[in-house]
Amino acid sequence: MSGKESGYLDMELLRFTTAGSVDDGKSTLIGRLLYDSKAIFEDQMEAIERVSERSGLEETNLALLTDGLRSEREQGITIDVAYRYFATPKRKFIIADTPGHIQYTRNMVTGASTANVALILVDARHGVLEQTLRHAYIASLLQIPHVIFCINKMDLVEYKHEVFEKIKADIDAISSKLSVKDIRFVPISALKGDNVVDRSTKMDWYDGPTLMYLLENIHISSDINHDDFRFPVQYVIRPQSKEYPDYRGYGGRVASGAVKVGDPIIVLPSGFTSKVKTIDMMNESLEVGFAPQSLSIQLEDDIDISRGDMLIKSNNGTTPQSSQDIEVMVCWFNECNVVPRGKYVVRHTSADARCMVKDIHYKMNIDTLEKNEEDKNVGMNDIARLSLRTTKPLFFDSYIRNRFTGSIILIDEATNETVAAGMII
Repeated sequence: MSGKESGYLDMELLRFTTAGSVDDGKSTLIGRLLYDSKAIFEDQMEAIERVSERSGLEETNLALLTDGLRSEREQGITIDVAYRYFATPKRKFIIADTPGHIQYTRNMVTGASTANVALILVDARHGVLEQTLRHAYIASLLQIPHVIFCINKMDLVEYKHEVFEKIKADIDAISSKLSVKDIRFVPISALKGDNVVDRSTKMDWYDGPTLMYLLENIHISSDINHDDFRFPVQYVIRPQSKEYPDYRGYGGRVASGAVKVGDPIIVLPSGFTSKVKTIDMMNESLEVGFAPQSLSIQLEDDIDISRGDMLIKSNNGTTPQSSQDIEVMVCWFNECNVVPRGKYVVRHTSADARCMVKDIHYKMNIDTLEKNEEDKNVGMNDIARLSLRTTKPLFFDSYIRNRFTGSIILIDEATNETVAAGMII
């Protein structure tokens, strides 16, 4: 492997999601980021130039770079989550372009669940809308650490400073209801490119960073829980080859924290203890492994460990909670409503169990950020608080402490469809 390739693999990866009301310019913004950062192939650019010309547009429609579905191009809206990958000399990026329509709330939850940063677009002409509130609440619910409000279409309000300040003040007024650690504001024009990658010459009143500078430099290494070692076992690795006749490793992804050779380990749910013998990743042995690496861990003792078990350290951090009764905030994905006392499969890290909906406490009115305890009909795209009872204890952390071990999905036993994503309270 060349030094250049090695450097690319070692670069920090930032995942970000875009959200906003319909026609706020999410896809155009991503197209502008890709275009101005030279992350588009010539044939891609020629193709969207031809489509834009055929449609009679004065300027090239950069939104076509992400609106991949024909129905999206015809309507000029985003329907499904579109993922795009690009890199600059400082960082690698994965973008989740999520829909703005209310009926696609579940798509936004899916796209935003692993994001470090949420870009929420606000049309400078319309200011803060109900959808702005909705997307800010979902970003808060999903514990996305950084939220950047992009005040877009500043070119259509003559780049006026007072328009930007009014929207900023309106968002500041609602931010007290949100649990977001880091909120930023950037005035932009995705269509013209102002303050996206290059600094605008038309908003000299703004002395903050451009959007691309923020994305390249925002501090994300502390977003992962480094204190609590959690290693859900996905697979028992036994090559039984001449080279490794007695190798027995436990494969999985480090959900949080770090582990080193010699560390004392507790196996859940059995409670047996051992020490780390080796840590392997691909063809190399490591002294230390940390989140979010995928590793194989060997222990010094032969213990009955299988998929769904969890390794934790006995000498630092907190231990996960263990219970068959869990409280969750769920976003419901399915056309069929939540069934009180209904039975579902719950998937948590690498463990599966069956569960029953014990109680529906309330449904969120996302437009007002108030709890509705009267209406217990939870349907598609609704967000609600449920009590679940599982057939076996789960080992979990609260979602606010650990996004990986604090999340679940619910699956319909009959159809095998994912019906909900949940955050453990």
